Amino acid sequence: MEKEDLLLKKRLEELARRSYTQNMFTFTEFLSLPELDLFYQNEPQLRFAGVTVFGGSEGCDRKVVRFGNSEELGYEEPFPIVCISIEPLIEKFGENLNHRDYLGALMNLGIERENLGDIFIKGKTGYVFCLERIAEYILENLTQVRHTHVKLKVLEQEEEFVQKEIEEMVVLSASERIDGILSKVYNMSRSQSIEHFRAKKVYVNSRLCENNSYQLKANDVVSVRGYGKFVYNGVGYQTKKGKLSVNVGIYK
Repeated sequence: MEKEDLLLKKRLEELARRSYTQNMFTFTEFLSLPELDLFYQNEPQLRFAGVTVFGGSEGCDRKVVRFGNSEELGYEEPFPIVCISIEPLIEKFGENLNHRDYLGALMNLGIERENLGDIFIKGKTGYVFCLERIAEYILENLTQVRHTHVKLKVLEQEEEFVQKEIEEMVVLSASERIDGILSKVYNMSRSQSIEHFRAKKVYVNSRLCENNSYQLKANDVVSVRGYGKFVYNGVGYQTKKGKLSVNVGIYK
């Protein structure tokens, strides 16, 4: 086991034990997909403390793990996650910024990646999920993203946190094998799609998938690092030539 993985495993065990022995909720920072995969590998040994996973909104890849069971503890404690909107001061002068622009501006403030969750973009507004402890610092210090001067606001709890938009897509596939559907969704050859499995870049429901013949099931969420994410909605119908018409939802 890699040194970083071993440290994370010990950290998870420590948080679970502290929650259980001290009768309190404990939280990780935001975990990446590889880190979440390690968590899920060890989750059976951590269940004794009670486990919940959340990223701030549906469709988030980066998530926080909470240890503690509200029924046993006798109280509820929300995840310490805040959603901040980042808008141009003057809409018409705002640039069309991408994920890398927002992330770069935030990390240039000296913020560690583990404090930041997913970043969604709608039009010229970015939405960043972050740990509560770093929210005030972002509000006070982030004034510009690339050449665009910005204004920030924390979304209130009663407001609906932004969710990633999903674009429906229909593809024809010989089967429900993940490599075939992945190649259709991202317009690549079957051999190219298999390379992503070998490179450990494919995740199903936040768990590493190295089996390229895995049969997708309805509601499986597939993430391919460097390409994006889609939810598998299942087979619509079979064509006369025996092909399956399958429905997927692409996270935008």
